[in-house]
Amino acid sequence: MADKEATVYIVDLGHSMGKKHNGRQESDFDWAMTYVWEKITSTVALDRKNATLGVVGLRTDRTENELDNEESFQHLCVLQEIGQLLLPGLKQLHSFFKVSDTDDGDAVSAIVIAIQMIAKYCRKLKYRRKIVLITNGKGSIESDPDGIAEIARKIKADDIELVVVGVDFDDPDFGFKEEDKDKKKSMVEGTLKSLVEDCDGIFGTMQEALDELGQPRLKTTKPVHSYRGQLTLGDPGSYDSAICIDVERYPRVMVRRPLSASKYVQRADFSNGHVSPHSSATMLQDADGDTAMTETGQNNLTSVRSTMTYQVEDPEAPGGKRDVNRDELAKGYLYGSTAVHLSESDQNVTKLETQAGLEIIGFIPWLNFERYMAMSVSCVIIAQKTNNKAILALSSLIHALFELESYAVARLVTKDNKEPLITLLTPSIEVDYECLLDVQVPFVEDVRSYKFPPLDKVTIVSGKEIKEHRNLPNDALKTAMSDYVDRMDLSTFGKDDEGNDAEYMPMTDTYSPILHRIDQAVRWRAVHPIEPIPPPYEILTRYSKPPEELVASSKRRLEKLIAAADVKKVPPKVQSRRRNRNDIKPLSGLDVGALLGSKPKKHKITAQNPIPEFKQALDTGESFEAFKDAANQFAAIIENQIKDSFGDLAYPRAIEELGVMREEMIEMEEPGIYNEFVRELKRKLLAEELGGDRREMWWVVRKKKLGLIEKRVSEQSTVDEEDAKKFLTAN
Repeated sequence: MADKEATVYIVDLGHSMGKKHNGRQESDFDWAMTYVWEKITSTVALDRKNATLGVVGLRTDRTENELDNEESFQHLCVLQEIGQLLLPGLKQLHSFFKVSDTDDGDAVSAIVIAIQMIAKYCRKLKYRRKIVLITNGKGSIESDPDGIAEIARKIKADDIELVVVGVDFDDPDFGFKEEDKDKKKSMVEGTLKSLVEDCDGIFGTMQEALDELGQPRLKTTKPVHSYRGQLTLGDPGSYDSAICIDVERYPRVMVRRPLSASKYVQRADFSNGHVSPHSSATMLQDADGDTAMTETGQNNLTSVRSTMTYQVEDPEAPGGKRDVNRDELAKGYLYGSTAVHLSESDQNVTKLETQAGLEIIGFIPWLNFERYMAMSVSCVIIAQKTNNKAILALSSLIHALFELESYAVARLVTKDNKEPLITLLTPSIEVDYECLLDVQVPFVEDVRSYKFPPLDKVTIVSGKEIKEHRNLPNDALKTAMSDYVDRMDLSTFGKDDEGNDAEYMPMTDTYSPILHRIDQAVRWRAVHPIEPIPPPYEILTRYSKPPEELVASSKRRLEKLIAAADVKKVPPKVQSRRRNRNDIKPLSGLDVGALLGSKPKKHKITAQNPIPEFKQALDTGESFEAFKDAANQFAAIIENQIKDSFGDLAYPRAIEELGVMREEMIEMEEPGIYNEFVRELKRKLLAEELGGDRREMWWVVRKKKLGLIEKRVSEQSTVDEEDAKKFLTAN
């Protein structure tokens, strides 16, 4: 479980905060509020009840605190008591942050108020306690050394972390020093720095704090075990020599998803027609499975409900369809072109009954495992935390696997009657802990095998291997590519804190741009409904492109690589006046065929290579008759393949060719040619004119939705959407 937090922010609202200093285009207040809002909205975004905060205003026009009857606690106002802050409270807090008309108010007294708030809220409970003071140091301050020392002792006794962030405060470590600083500010700055040092806090300048804002705040996750039981080697029920170890399994790596947006409807009768740009709502699900959005807090959302209806075809019903209840539906499994119904009793019989367990079924050497076989995120398996016997036994297994350079293959069932998984257990030995890491590996049905031609050789028809070919890289190209890859090496391009070569892109500094960009945008819009969203932080876009220095240093190697690979500019595609086909215009601009007086030849499409030849015939055709002739040849080949097919062996190839013909006719703006053919094809299939009963082929055509080309797809078509649906549904 994440630690409980209690943070109090002390924000300086004095009159001097409204002035601009050191050449900035914004006031000290606006500059400091960038830091304040980022911190507060980050806490709100955590959506945790135990992540609480409070806010105290320093140098305010009014006084409102528990010690307001004392003179030193004047012009201090508690703007937000410690508690979980939600969006309505965030909007109210935004209205309180305004520059006051006074510079009276003691920063040390404000710290005392914050200490009292934390002590009252946290009592003796375990909390991470923190006070953050934001000021420009131009107000008054308590200068009594005894009083400062007493406050420091109280902060340390209550285990409170004190952070002071000052506008234009001097920070030698960061390399900032304000010139011509007045004596009053120097005195305030020195007093606060002394207080921070006495209580082991953090003292810094605002510029450094703003520079660190781009560092994403990682969310602490609560570990939840996915399996808790025994790791067994052998059958403990049959053999006394079987090994049983009490273990627990937790996720080691898990994908973090970005915030998801929900749809809502704004209330039409909101007062004075006002519409708020941001609100909150809760998604609920009722017993019927319908989803509804209910109002939460003070917002302008109205309830949204989504329903789902089920319809079946019924010629006697109005519109040809009849509504049915969900309870009347039955599950069906696709078997060929029909659906097979299994009742609930049948499904219970076919369900595999399993018992929770993690059983080792064998061992394999490290070298026998290919990395592509990992199918899931990795999990960590540790021994039961309070079981010393299990800890010793698991440690022995881990060291044995490590010393023998082997992995364990195990069968995992996380809960009773769950599907069994095959996992690979790998030993992991670190300085401070030992564990087993596991990933899911495939069953034989999960493996997809593909054959691709080799990249390092070319085999001709006779079986001879050719080492030199236009598709094979020569030695010069290999050398140029190797040199370029070496020059673009990122493993040593970065620098560590001591200036030594280090990895340029370590995983600890690589953050998800999408995730944190959405978080940044939502936090900004929650506080600034109208102002434009600022650009993403530099750390999120740092690795979106290669380093400029590395690109510049490898430019010569890249030029050599381009020359060795003979890279040429691809001619631009131009829109042809002939059926909007994309023709490649020669760089010279000359039409060689026209110069030689050659006439286009009629292309013959063969059954051995029909698709490329069909496309080539369309590319060279210049009239409707040429397109029609190519389509007729292609259609005859498709019909012959269906007619000569042994069972359904040739159906996939015919379907592929039918899809190509449909796409090409849409592109050529001749949908009528395809529609005429597919109508005739349907008639022949249902009339058993293509080698007997071929209705299975027509079912595949319907499944792939290769019916008529309708107007929605091609403007030249005369078929509307309703006719296209009837064509596919009718037998």
